[in-house]
Amino acid sequence: MRSRMAEGLRRVRSGAGRLRLPRTRRGQRRLVQALMVACAVALTPAALLHTTADARVRTTADAPERLVAVVFGAGLWDGRPSPYLAHRLDAAAELYRTGKVRVVLVTGDHSRVEYDEPDAMRTYLVAHGVPDGRIVSDHAGFDTWDSCVRARKVFGVDRAVLVSQGFHIRRAIALCRSAGIDAYGVGAADVHDVTWYYGGTREVFAAGKALLDMAFEPDPHFLGPRETGVADALADGLRAADGAG
Repeated sequence: MRSRMAEGLRRVRSGAGRLRLPRTRRGQRRLVQALMVACAVALTPAALLHTTADARVRTTADAPERLVAVVFGAGLWDGRPSPYLAHRLDAAAELYRTGKVRVVLVTGDHSRVEYDEPDAMRTYLVAHGVPDGRIVSDHAGFDTWDSCVRARKVFGVDRAVLVSQGFHIRRAIALCRSAGIDAYGVGAADVHDVTWYYGGTREVFAAGKALLDMAFEPDPHFLGPRETGVADALADGLRAADGAG
């Protein structure tokens, strides 16, 4: 037993020795250069998405009028929208109240019976003044690419205002445009807390996947048949407007 422990310690020490920084200035300079190159490579996808989509980011006040707003899921706390998701839904409700959009498509994760983002999002919007008949649920929006593709191919959305956080909205715009949607985006304002910084850091890595999705256009995890939810909600809204007139 002692011999095995001694052998293990020897290997750990040997491994630690191999991880030592270079001692020469030339070696240290090469290490710094390699780290700089690695950082540049890691940041390039995020920079490309930012440059591509930045001109299409708006506020709720100056967002263009579109028939549909698409709100991306952002997690639940005890079955209710997380604070970040609530801010997205608040922005969508404001777009509806001001007449910028007529229908809200909520897209999120419902991969488990006990976890239903779209239903929680619907409940929140109804409580904040959006009629239930103007809300359409996509229960298979497992990631941003899936949500964009399904919005276009399943729900027939070709023009939309996207609603997310500022750190995510540019990626969402780029992906939805690649999926065939003429998209503008509203970045919901949030406090720059730990979650915000985590989201921003995560975007650096998610940007690489986004470029691959845009290049290869994979099918979503679940595509399914065409649904008429958005068209039905728009028609219902028109009938309500005619009746009120």
